[in-house]
Amino acid sequence: MKQQQATSHRPDRTSPGGPAAPGDVIDVEQAEAALVEHYPRLVRLAYLVLPAGRSRGRRVLAAHGVVQRTLPRQRASAGGLGLPAQRSGTDAAIDPGYAFVRMRVLRGALAAGRTRRRLPARPPLFPQVWGLRLFPRSGGADELALDQALSALSGPARAAFVLRDLERLSVPEVRRVLEAAGVTDPREALVEAEQAALPAGSRDRSLLESPEFDPCALQARPTDLIRRRQHGRAVLAAGVALLVSGALLGMPGDGWGPDGAAAPPYARNAAAEAALEPGRLTVTSATAWKTAARQDFAAWPARGDRIHDKALLRRALAVWARPGAGVQVSATPGTPSGPAAGPAQLLFAGVVDHAVVVLFHDGLRVVRYAETADGEGQADDTGAALDFARTDGAAADSASALVVARTQGNVRYLTAPWVTSAHLVDLLKPDAAAQPAHLDANGLTDPVPSPQAAEKCTGWPALRMGGHLLTDLGELTPTRLTYGSPRRPGEVNDPQARTAWARSACQLAAVRGRGVRAVNSWEFARQPLPGGAGTAAWLCTRAETWRGAGSRTTAQIQTPAPSGQPYATGAVTAQAEGGTACGPRSPKALSGVLWKSPAGRWWLLAAGSEQLTSISATGGVRGQAPGRLLSLPAKAGDRAELAGRLANGGRIGALR
Repeated sequence: MKQQQATSHRPDRTSPGGPAAPGDVIDVEQAEAALVEHYPRLVRLAYLVLPAGRSRGRRVLAAHGVVQRTLPRQRASAGGLGLPAQRSGTDAAIDPGYAFVRMRVLRGALAAGRTRRRLPARPPLFPQVWGLRLFPRSGGADELALDQALSALSGPARAAFVLRDLERLSVPEVRRVLEAAGVTDPREALVEAEQAALPAGSRDRSLLESPEFDPCALQARPTDLIRRRQHGRAVLAAGVALLVSGALLGMPGDGWGPDGAAAPPYARNAAAEAALEPGRLTVTSATAWKTAARQDFAAWPARGDRIHDKALLRRALAVWARPGAGVQVSATPGTPSGPAAGPAQLLFAGVVDHAVVVLFHDGLRVVRYAETADGEGQADDTGAALDFARTDGAAADSASALVVARTQGNVRYLTAPWVTSAHLVDLLKPDAAAQPAHLDANGLTDPVPSPQAAEKCTGWPALRMGGHLLTDLGELTPTRLTYGSPRRPGEVNDPQARTAWARSACQLAAVRGRGVRAVNSWEFARQPLPGGAGTAAWLCTRAETWRGAGSRTTAQIQTPAPSGQPYATGAVTAQAEGGTACGPRSPKALSGVLWKSPAGRWWLLAAGSEQLTSISATGGVRGQAPGRLLSLPAKAGDRAELAGRLANGGRIGALR
């Protein structure tokens, strides 16, 4: 990851006299000096707090406009700036002149966010640049993910994030500054900023200080030169006005038109226009997958009865590039929702369950565009939807199907060309026969039940396709279920694997909507229970995501099922977010639980994977046992710390 030094030092006060008191007065010259000295930092702050808008170029101009309008017309009081108490040495208080200008910048940026969800179509007093489009340098995937995460926050939460992580203010200082800026609930803004899902590097300023968020380090490109020449001398004056308003601020349009529910084209360039041209879409032949070196989404042919509908494809591409305010946009965690970098691949276009659906693939993501079939071509854009799902690195086992439509608790899939049959199974009933799921000529399945429709987890539908077991977790890509060693997971075929998933399936609800690619369940130990109460199975279930980060690991114990409930859900003993436990990089596990025997006695049970040579317990229950199984008498409410020793002398702790 590229890192960049801060564009300016922290604007601490170094002049004699210490910080200003709340009653001090700020001269216009003092404010101007602070603005000139720290102009790049102030513009970066305004750029990060402003709403994302429809164009990075307009957001850049808005940030410069906010900062340039901060100078007061006369002397002003420093009261209400949210300045911290006086400090000394390296913790000297912030320059009151800078604090005054920063406060006015925050108020201006927050006011722009309150007026409308996006930047106004024609913000007043924008800096003027004729014949050029200005925009920041492009960043990497982390910068794009951070920008997407910030755009999902409210204006006060973005301000809290920037003050804390870019300005390095303490939490009390952030609250004081937000209160002075007019934020009604600074605590809520801080909580929202703290709970935001952000990429690595967001908290140490390395991303915030990158060129992606520097509105002073800009790239310039011309506007549409051919169109400008066509206006001619006869309409020179009108052409200049149109150029300024159209190229920089955008030309609002009405109705669906050729671009459907897309927003007006505020900026154009050759690459963006190529991505919007239906004729440039990649279309794979129907037999290419048979000879492809890699069977993934790139080998899928284009299918559906509307793949030649240029008007539909144009609308779908335009909405993808510039979704209008009425378009419902969703993305799995860690998935950028921006436009395509170039012409994408067409996977499907057709009518499915009273909706017109188009599926694209751009190498990194699958994109689903949908509009109501009955209202096709009308001016109301509230019937359009756009969904993104990350699919980089997909292979045959994870590129078997895509969700095309969801209606009334059912889901329909578009299957890969190498899938010749599909069967519906209920994970909670492993002994029941699988039901065939019909595939039409395009590879579309009939509607099959979704687990989201099940109440109290009385059933968990899944599909067997091409030997793989897939289930719906509420996203465009179904999740593959496997069973076995973390380094060599296998299919869920034998009775032991089916029984394990029958007693674990209901726990899949905890990872719904998290961008999960695959879930593997691994039985790492079997333990005889004290008092002859039977044998318990210890399982470790790990959900891997498409983005790598965000995995979830759960340990559970499956004791003998009660009479009449042969597939009762096991008891979760521990769970962890992230990390490598029970994964291919660290195929080891240790977990424990307090268990009450049928005779009414309490026991501390613990078990580890085969690498363990002994287990010890400390705390409320103390003891040690050789091997990888431990049973110790205990009392209700006891707490113990577990540690396992490995054959190489190393130690591991219990999953938590």
